[in-house]
Amino acid sequence: MIERPRQAIILAGGRGTRLGELTAHCPKAMVEIHGKPFLAYLVEMLREQGFQRLLLLLGYLPEVIQDYFKDGRDWGIKIEYSVTQPDDLTCHRMKVAKSMIEPCFLLMYCDNYWPLQMNKMWGKFVAAKVPAMTTVYSNKDKYSKDRVLVGKDDCIEIFDRAPTTPGLQGVEISYAILMKEVLDLMPQQDELFEQAVYPSLVKQRKLLAYVTDHRYYSVGSAERLPLTQSFLSRDPTIILDRDGVLNKKPQKAEYVTKWEEFEWLPGAKESLRLFAKAGYRTIIVSNQAGIARKEMSEEDLLRIHDRMQIEVLRAEGRIDQIYYCKHGWDEGCDCRKPKPGMLFQAQRDFSLDLTRTVFIGDDDRDGQAAEAAGCPYFQVSDSTSLLDITNKLLGGS
Repeated sequence: MIERPRQAIILAGGRGTRLGELTAHCPKAMVEIHGKPFLAYLVEMLREQGFQRLLLLLGYLPEVIQDYFKDGRDWGIKIEYSVTQPDDLTCHRMKVAKSMIEPCFLLMYCDNYWPLQMNKMWGKFVAAKVPAMTTVYSNKDKYSKDRVLVGKDDCIEIFDRAPTTPGLQGVEISYAILMKEVLDLMPQQDELFEQAVYPSLVKQRKLLAYVTDHRYYSVGSAERLPLTQSFLSRDPTIILDRDGVLNKKPQKAEYVTKWEEFEWLPGAKESLRLFAKAGYRTIIVSNQAGIARKEMSEEDLLRIHDRMQIEVLRAEGRIDQIYYCKHGWDEGCDCRKPKPGMLFQAQRDFSLDLTRTVFIGDDDRDGQAAEAAGCPYFQVSDSTSLLDITNKLLGGS
């Protein structure tokens, strides 16, 4: 059985011309976000994910990166370099570095940050028994241009970097687990690595997709920088279920249909006050199938939430957004927990890193949604209140 890769390779040799003056004196991977280079966030994430070795394939102004990161000792990861000419394409960079590449590795672009969950990815890769798997952003929000089509078996059926093929759905963002044997597919002439290698793998049905709804963030172009800055600010945020976490949960198949039926749980408003005092945004995600079952109207729900917001403000708390699913059990929506649709909607709206955003719920559906979205999860129970969890998270008693 192959071992989980401990080496990551980052393609970081291009000129970054789409960033204009920002890359006049440094590579795009070294553009500063909140006082440190974008590449530093990638290095830190790789270390946190258990990678021990990093190979940087450089070209344009390589000394800027080498002088900053050196051998990686100060970053807790061994860093090596392979340097070629600035205008070389990535096939050439990979060929020059081939002797430094381990049998199985993670390949990344230097301008994309996506919250990597290597253990999940590795489990899927091993089970599929393929030589290559790349990460695909689902792009349901049309954040970028669709460039791939993924089949029902999660194999990529079309890879079109141009893109010119109709019907594409998804964006390849690298974060690719590759066996070294795929390097043998590189042509003699220099090309972009993925453009040269991936179509051959697609024809053989050997390129698996790891599909994610979690948005990626980039320094590839100037227009993407504001969102990337917002994302990497990592403003503290907590996500809460409503019924059973903030208020007393109705019996099964019953609903809070008016404000008079809403009963705060002990310590809930104090928890919201403590989160607000600590500078947290608070987001609510709640299943409200009572609307689909005609037990209440959407207007009824909004009136309840308006009153809830008033009491939260009086208690010196805050609720920044409330997401609710009004669909029934059998409507097949993406938002009803245990599906993670509301969590991903919050992710996009607030530029969250869900792997760093705690979700607090009260039943298995909440836990399943958290797992699917990559959120750390805590569960309220008869013996553990929201206030108990709040104090634990904030370091209180």
